[in-house]
Order: sequence, then structure tokens, then C-alpha cells
Amino acid sequence: MSAEPDATEPALPQLQTPDFASLVAAEIDLQPRAVAAIIGLLDEGSTVPFIARYRKEVTLGAEDVAVGQVNERLQFHRDLFERKKVILESIAKQGKLTPELQTTIERAQTRVELEDLYLPYKPKRRTRATIAKERGLELLADRMWAQEERNGAPEEIARAFVDTEKGVPTVEDVLQGARDILAERVVETPEWRAQIRDLTWKKGSVYAKAASGKAETSSKFSDYYDFNEPVACIPSHRMLAILRGEKEGFVTHRILPDREVARTILVRNAVKSRGSIWAPHIEQAAEDAYDRLLSQQIATDVRSELKSKADAEAIDVFASNVRDLLMAPPFGARPLLAIDPGYRTGCKVVVLSATGQLLEHGVVYPTPPRSDVEGTERALDAWFAKYPDLAAIGIGNGTGGRETFSVVRQYIKSAGRDVVVTLVNESGASIYSASDVARQELPDHDVTVRGAVSIGRRLQDPLAELVKIDPKSIGVGQYQHDVDQKLLKQRLDDVVGACVNRVGVDVNTASASLLRYVSGLGDRIAKAIVAYRDQNGALDSRSQLKKVPGLGAKTFEQAAGFLRVQGKNPLDNSAVHPERYDLVKRIARDLGRKLADLIGDAAAVREIDIQRYADDTVGIYTLQDIVQELEKPGRDPRDDFTSVDFRDDVQEIEDLREGMVLNGVVTNVTKFGAFVDVGVHQDGLVHVSQIADRFVRDPADELHVGQKVKVRVLDIDLERRRIGLSIKNA
Repeated sequence: MSAEPDATEPALPQLQTPDFASLVAAEIDLQPRAVAAIIGLLDEGSTVPFIARYRKEVTLGAEDVAVGQVNERLQFHRDLFERKKVILESIAKQGKLTPELQTTIERAQTRVELEDLYLPYKPKRRTRATIAKERGLELLADRMWAQEERNGAPEEIARAFVDTEKGVPTVEDVLQGARDILAERVVETPEWRAQIRDLTWKKGSVYAKAASGKAETSSKFSDYYDFNEPVACIPSHRMLAILRGEKEGFVTHRILPDREVARTILVRNAVKSRGSIWAPHIEQAAEDAYDRLLSQQIATDVRSELKSKADAEAIDVFASNVRDLLMAPPFGARPLLAIDPGYRTGCKVVVLSATGQLLEHGVVYPTPPRSDVEGTERALDAWFAKYPDLAAIGIGNGTGGRETFSVVRQYIKSAGRDVVVTLVNESGASIYSASDVARQELPDHDVTVRGAVSIGRRLQDPLAELVKIDPKSIGVGQYQHDVDQKLLKQRLDDVVGACVNRVGVDVNTASASLLRYVSGLGDRIAKAIVAYRDQNGALDSRSQLKKVPGLGAKTFEQAAGFLRVQGKNPLDNSAVHPERYDLVKRIARDLGRKLADLIGDAAAVREIDIQRYADDTVGIYTLQDIVQELEKPGRDPRDDFTSVDFRDDVQEIEDLREGMVLNGVVTNVTKFGAFVDVGVHQDGLVHVSQIADRFVRDPADELHVGQKVKVRVLDIDLERRRIGLSIKNA
């Protein structure tokens, strides 16, 4: 027999689940039915890449960015809904929930609005107001708040509440305690909090100054030693810089509106009757509410929101840069030689096969202190004799890179070899070389060999190699260590996953580090595929994936279209999903062609009448994708590889002169400009104002990481190792 509910316990409120699809659709440019379909697929366990690529009919062709936005906003609204339930239950258990309050809470659209409504009912530590209530002063506070009395002396009324045993031995103690209660009421009135918050956003400023004892100390935060900027205008990078400066002890900061305006707003709201004997006390309580409580609370709220916005913007910048770096043009699956440059210990050289396998390694000394150019050339001759198919030499762009590049390029020119010589961005290579992944891949070699191998593999396929490194170590971020790390990791994982699935992965050559980003796989199944491959040899079909332990039907559905297998069925090496193989075979039969002959025959593919094959199970979106894939099977969406040609006479920052026009490559894009490598070991800055002759709001609209550009040197600061560059008139 079930126990009867406690009759004294209030019934928990019932909260109707909102129409999440309509809420999300109102925020992004998608039809409600498309949003509803995406939500349904996400709830079934489908991934964003799978939905965007293989479920276009039900999503009305939504791209991966839109599907990702649906996923993000859906999580926001579900989290807000769950928070509303918790708050309503908490207030109901206190016996203070009214129908009007419940309706107001249900209608709250933001977390800030919701928390403001909950504040008066939120369990709190002991405050001056709670102590005053314990001393029996709430009745007097209520009387003050009503402001109905126009005659009499407040002191005489307060005298009745004097009680030495309760800790209020004087009339002034009584009045102060009552004002403390009122100050808290002022602070906890949602509409008034919102007004002060709005004032701070619109009229407030961020003030920063040098921390104690730092005013005379030169630092990268010197610009913020005497600084103020409107809250509404301060850009994300400056807010993050101030917060970092404060964290490192160089600056302090405040966020405030005009104090008198803020106090006036609260007084005007709180004093309802100027003729009341309590008006002066209400005014005093309202001013105290702002000075002692609300100013700091609102500053904390606004700072948190500024930080969140700055984090989001910095993460957007970082994600965009990582995406460009991952999608950089690959040199391709061709054998090459890679060099990790150095001075005293020499340059580590490795020879890689077309699949990135280490064939041989050695050391040369083309730079000081040895400067053994002849020995370097003899070693290169020997390697080219032994490996005549070498198609490129990739040289790390770190210490000694430009000097090594010059020696090697001169050798190639003198020898008349048709070989690409190019500098490779080696940011993070040292992180890889000391990682567990590197030790597993190259267990018999030290970190110097592993670093050189990573440089070579980056040239062959940047995406396949860079996924082995924490994206934060790649060096294309803006305050990446200061932003919300959980949010950053999630966003970067999403970006890496989007890139990997857009390009596709060869299941027989990919590392577990690459496979883990394939739609539906994850770390465990990726390792299981590699283990199965090691035990059974190369897979010869996509269907063989079903034999991998732990890889079930749902995982196969999500992953198969993004995995490439060079086997008997040519469709296995394409982006056509196995669920559409029968359809493609039917198309081939109707054209009187063998499947293998149809794939790649652009003329024959153009004969396909896709309208003929559209039905309830497959629509135009999918058919268009199939036709594009049949015309160019396994096409790589990345651009063709080109190398940047630096000037031979410019290798150090000291070689630069104002007015020089140089070739460069964009290494990082921020909100205030872009950094460009011009081959002198120190990237120069192209300020946003120097990107184009017209106004540029966001540098990312004009430039991307890896882009080749021509720049003009504006100024050189040798002491601070800073270079100012311009793309205008270059």
C-alpha cells in the first residue's frame, strides 16, 4: 500500500513543456518543421555532420552550421526549462508561490531575468537584513514600506521595537535594522535591478588603473594603467586583456554607471509618497541599497556577461582560425623529405613515404655554428639518389628555419631538381613529439625525430596530423587560455569534427586520433577499428566495419558515409551512403552502364534525370549530392597546394626596412587585425585599419589563416620585436 502524501507539504507546480522547435525556429533562419526534424534526429542520437549531409530532405537542406545552431539553442532552452522547474519547486516548498509569480517565471526568456525573479526566495547566508528580521524588525519595515503615515515621529514609533535582549538597544539601531530590510527589498525587486543593469550596459564604463606599486612598471598592460571605455563599446579583446592584467597583478578594474543617476533611479522607484514620514528613511535605504549591495552585484553580473560575450567572440575567432588551418591545402600523398631546423644540435632530417611512414632519418648542419653547407648538399644528394621519387622538402619555420630554407632552396636550384621547397608552420610540433600519441606511433625514436616526422606529415595532410594535437597548442587563438575552457573544448571538438567529416577519412590509413572525430565513432570505437585493422589486415568494404567489436548498426549509419574504403565496390570510396547503394545501381542499370564505368564519367552522369528517382524515401537534395559525388568521386574540398616565396635577402627582423613589399602568409586572425609571417621569425601585425582601403569591421571577413598575401612594412620596433604591416597599396 502506497504512503499518503504529507498534507502539510504544498503541491509541486506543474510546468508545461514548451514547444522547443518553435522557440529555436524564432531565433534562427529555419522553418519550424525543419527545426523539429533536426531536434528529433538529435534526440535519436544522430550527429550534426550526419544530419547535415544525409538527412537534407527532412531538414530542408540545412547546412551543418545551422544544424549546430539548432543543437546549441535547443540545449539553452532545455537548460532554462529545467532551471525554471527547480526554482518553482523551491518557491512552492516555501509556500510562497502565487499563480502570478508562476506565470512570470514561466515567461522568463533569459537566465538573468529568471535569477532576478528567484532572488527574493533564494536561500541566502545571514545578512544585515536577515539579522534585523530575527530581531523582530520586519513589522516596522513593512510599515515604512507602505509609506501611509504622514503624521508622527519615526523615532517615537521605532521606540516600541527597542529590545536590548534582541540586540536593538537604541532607537537608531531599530531604524537602521528596518532600513537594512528595506535595502534588501530594493535590491531584490526584479524591475529595479533590471533598470540599473540596463543603465550600466548603456551608460556605464569599464574603469581600469594600475595596481598598487605597478604604475611605474612597464608591461604589456601599460595601456590599461589609466583607462576607461563605455561598457556598450568595449571590444572583447580589450576586456579579456584587462581581466588577464588583473589576474597577473598589473591592473585593477571596476564597472560602474554614474553613481548619482543610479541612486536617483532607485530613490524615485522606492519613494512612493514624499509626504510620508518614512520618505527620508526610504530614500536612505535606497541609496544604501545601491552603494552597499546593488552596485557590486550588477557590476558582477555585467562583468560576467561581458566575459561570456568576450569568451564567445574569442572562441569564434579561434574556431575560425583552427578551421582554416585544418582545411589548409594538402601537398598530398607523395614521398617527401622533412627538416626540423636547429643551430647547435643541427637539423633533424626524415624521409617519409607517400603514406607518411618513416623510412630514414639523419642530421645535417647547414647553419651556424658549423655552417656545413657542403656536407648538407652531399647528404641531400644521397637521399635523392636512394629515393628518386621525393617530391618536396618541408622545413619547419622555427629557429633556424629561414637559414635552412635558403641553403636547401639554393641546392635545389643548383641541382636542377623539380622539387617543392616550402616552410611549414611547426606550432605545436614539440607538443606532439612528447605526447602519448607520438610515443605510440614512433616508439623507437626520440622527440627530435618525431618532431621532424610531424612537420613532414603536416605538409602531406595538415588535417590528419593536426588532429593529434590539442587545438589550443596550434597557436592561432586569441586569449585561448583565459576563456571558458569547457566551452572552448566543445567548440573546437565540433570544428575539428566538421572538418574531418567534410574531407572524409580513409579507414585503412587513418590514425585513431583522426578516426575518433568521424561522425558517431568516438575514441573507443576508433581504437577498436585500428585494433581490428592490425589483427585482420586492411578492410576491403564498408560493410566489413560491422565486424568491428562495439560498432553497432546506429554507429555504422552515422559513420559509414564519411569513411572511405578502397575495395571492390567503388561506392565505398565515395561520399555516397551505403543506404543509397541500391539506388545508384538502379541509376547505372537505367543508363545501361556498369557501376564502375559510371563513376567519374561526367558526361554520363549529366544524363541522369534526378526527377525520375525522387520519391517518398529520397528527395532532390540527396539526389543532387549523389550526382555530384558520381561526377567527382571522393573529391577533396580543400584548395590546391601552393607555397609562399619569401625574399632571400630578408631573414631577420633587422633586415626589414620601412616601405619594403614582401610576400607573407597569414598565421592568425583576431578582431583587431591579422598576424602575417614574412619570414623573419617574428610575425607582423596588419591592423584592421590597414587591411583594405574601405572600412573593415571584422578582419575575418577579408583574411583567413594560411592565406598568401603581399604586405608593405610600415614600422619596425626592434626593442619590442614588433612589426607593423599594411596590405593596402602593397
